[in-house]
Amino acid sequence: MLEIPPFLTLDDVDFQGKSVLVRVDINSPIDPQTGEILDASRIEAHSTTIKTLENSKVVILAHQGRPGSSDFTTLEEHSRVLSKYLEKEVEYIDDIIGPAARDRISRLKPGEVLMLENVRFLAEETLEFPPEKHANSWLVRKLSPLFDLFVNDAFAAAHRPHASLTGFPEVLPAVAGRVMEKELRALSRVFADWSRKKRVFVIGGAKIGDMVKFIDTLLTQKIANQVLLGGLVSLLFLKASGFSLGEPTESVLESRGASKYIDLAKDLLQRYSSKIALPTDVAENQGGERKEINVSNLPAQNPIMDVGGETIDRYKAEIASADIVVLKGPAGVIEEPAFSLGTKEILRAVAHSKALSIVGGGHESAILNELGLTDKIDYVSSGGGALIAFLSGETLPAVEALARAAARMRGA
Repeated sequence: MLEIPPFLTLDDVDFQGKSVLVRVDINSPIDPQTGEILDASRIEAHSTTIKTLENSKVVILAHQGRPGSSDFTTLEEHSRVLSKYLEKEVEYIDDIIGPAARDRISRLKPGEVLMLENVRFLAEETLEFPPEKHANSWLVRKLSPLFDLFVNDAFAAAHRPHASLTGFPEVLPAVAGRVMEKELRALSRVFADWSRKKRVFVIGGAKIGDMVKFIDTLLTQKIANQVLLGGLVSLLFLKASGFSLGEPTESVLESRGASKYIDLAKDLLQRYSSKIALPTDVAENQGGERKEINVSNLPAQNPIMDVGGETIDRYKAEIASADIVVLKGPAGVIEEPAFSLGTKEILRAVAHSKALSIVGGGHESAILNELGLTDKIDYVSSGGGALIAFLSGETLPAVEALARAAARMRGA
């Protein structure tokens, strides 16, 4: 648990002039009306890897959204955005494994960059198979003969046992890109001597199901010494502990499927009451204004949208005593300035603590940038699901694939 298997990086191979297939994770929020990319931070991050390969023939493989979602679209706009960061053209082709794509790949010259179409347009991409079966997929069979090297830079998707992530390392020399390397090195450093440290997890956000299961794993496997709750997940646990939250808040919980997880929350509270910290006061939205009330005065007449000041102070004290702090998910509705207080104050406490600090990306990353505190966090991850999977003691299939490739390359 919490160990990174050995892998190789771009520093270990000669890629000059070679044909290189790079799997990145540039899955980005998209404006459904205009198709505009609303946050290009992932694209910017991966540009570092592409720049390292500037004298190679580079082909980029990536996904956007998933079938049926509103953001399931082409990568044409992504190629334009990446072109800006690279300060040179990234050619886009609306093909993946067809004759047009294979022909264009075969004619690439050193220094050129080609982005293939959304790999999830291929139905076989998201099938969850063992790596050896993915190695025999059409995706891998059609593309792998055209390349000398596979670079996996998609840490954010590393928990997915998908063809583009685990198939290519079975048949090609494979190494980690700069983003993948940075994420894995940071995890290795942060979790050194893990067992001797006080580990505090601050869990919030609106993904109730994912977070309740995560909390279960953290406590059952003794990964966390203390769990501090915010966001909708904290409201679920308040309800599970017997509080009536008020109709406006409980209707929001129900719309998020909270009833499916109420029994698990009750069970966790019964087994780990001393390790789960719940809000002792909350902030409700009273006509757009922040009104703090003690939980003893619940139910609230208005929607609860943040933790209160007393809770913030309690959580800050816990964070100050920690050796490792992991924060995943905001404490309140951060889109509303009056209700971003809890998240901002907790992030400030994490940034100024002596603890090794890990913050899940997304909204929290944006707030850290706003507060000018990003550099004070030891590790800001680009991968929410991958980070949770790793912290839950799960293996990351894409990283395991890189480790197997490294073993073969060392033995060659």
